Amino acid sequence: MKITVLAVGNLIRSDEGAGIHALRLLAACQLPPGVELVEGGTDGLGLLPVFQEADLVIVVDAVLAGDEPGSLYRFPPEAVRSGRLPDRLSPHQIGIFDVLSTARLLGSLPETVIIGVQPGNLDWGIELSPPVAGALPGLAELVMAEIKAFMVGAGTAGQEESCL
Repeated sequence: MKITVLAVGNLIRSDEGAGIHALRLLAACQLPPGVELVEGGTDGLGLLPVFQEADLVIVVDAVLAGDEPGSLYRFPPEAVRSGRLPDRLSPHQIGIFDVLSTARLLGSLPETVIIGVQPGNLDWGIELSPPVAGALPGLAELVMAEIKAFMVGAGTAGQEESCL
C-alpha cells in the first residue's frame, strides 16, 4: 500500500507555498511505512506519475474558496466539478485539477483527497501571512488524520504517533 502526500504551490508567492510548508512540518514526523512525501511545486502535468503509483494521494495546496485567510478545507476532487466549489481553486498556471482530470482520463486516478488552506497573500515573497502560518499545524493534522483513516480502512493501522 502506498500513500502519497503531494504538496503543490510556489514558495516565492507567499501563501501559495502553504502546502509545501505543511509538507515540511510532516517531514519531521514519524510517518507510517508506505507514506511518501512529494514536493510537487508547480510541476503541473509532470505530476501524473505520482497518481499512477499510489493507492491514495493527499493533495495539500492553497485553495481559493473565498473564505477568511487560514480557513481549512478537506474535499474530494469531485466537489469542484459538482459546482460546490469554484473551478479554479489554485493560482497555479496548470492547476492540480487539470492534472486530476488528465489522470482520470488515463484511468490512473487513485483515491484522492484535497486538503487546503485559504491564502491571504499571493504577492511575491517567501513569508506566509500570519493567518496561514497559524493554520499550518492544523493543515498538517488534517493530513495525518487522512493517513490514519485510510490505513484503518485498509486494515493496516499501526501505533498512533503525533509530532505536531
